[in-house]
Amino acid sequence: MRELVEIIVKALVDNPEGVVVTEKEQEKGIIIEVRVADGDMGKVIGKQGRIAKAIRGVVKAAAAREDKKVIVDIVQ
Repeated sequence: MRELVEIIVKALVDNPEGVVVTEKEQEKGIIIEVRVADGDMGKVIGKQGRIAKAIRGVVKAAAAREDKKVIVDIVQ
């Protein structure tokens, strides 16, 4: 899942080297944290959070195929 999120986010931003994606496994599921450069935050979130919601939707669909619960968290 981490690789999927990383590929999507790096395609969206101007500074792909500044993208850091970490994956933590917890009892409630897998948490994927995304960190980007300050100037790219708006590109990842999008107007009214539409892009962030789309990323979460794609990851949720991929996780459902593997019977897992995944939470995507965009961190500053």
